[in-house]
Amino acid sequence: MPSIEVAVFDAYGTVLDLHSAVESRAGRIGPDWQRFNADWRSKQLEYCWARSLAGPAEHLDFAAVTEAALRMAAHEHGITDPTLLRDLLDGYGELAAYPDAAPALRALQARGVGRAILSNGTPAMLARNIASAGLTGLLDDVLSVESVGVYKPDPRVYRLAADRFRVAPCRVAFFSSNPWDAFGAACAGLSVFWVNRRNRPVEYGLDTRATVIPGLSEIAALLA
Repeated sequence: MPSIEVAVFDAYGTVLDLHSAVESRAGRIGPDWQRFNADWRSKQLEYCWARSLAGPAEHLDFAAVTEAALRMAAHEHGITDPTLLRDLLDGYGELAAYPDAAPALRALQARGVGRAILSNGTPAMLARNIASAGLTGLLDDVLSVESVGVYKPDPRVYRLAADRFRVAPCRVAFFSSNPWDAFGAACAGLSVFWVNRRNRPVEYGLDTRATVIPGLSEIAALLA
């Protein structure tokens, strides 16, 4: 950490709990809500990557992709209640922050380390989520892929962080709980911390390409 000037965080799944929108409505979804949640997320990522590969003309923003993925997951699970679907989309804009997120950001702030979010989300989605989670005053910036029109793990996305703070990519500490995201950041030259919240098996060679930590609470120890 001594050589790090900026700490940049993935939003969904790293700072914001992706499960919270569905879990709070589990009783209306049914006993298979966890599978539904996983399928929604899987389709969301699939649509992002497919449109990135298809080229700029096929780009849809994350709000549109998220809604399309929800419709497909709902169809596969036989969910037809339009009110529930609207509530799920609304809940995606008010995801709970992980308990370790705010303390980690405060520790970085106290040390004078720059702090930002770098996410697939649209600026509007991220602004709403960050405000709802009470994190606005703890961040210097919130960066969206919409400024380059392509999704992670395209290297152009990760360059946004270094360009924004005018530092070399290796001076950017990038934190993500998504292995594919951590891999993409490592390929782009960032100093990567894979937040392995669920003790998942190592993928993408992250045991050698990233520092593996169990949660954001480890940041205080890294600073020390």
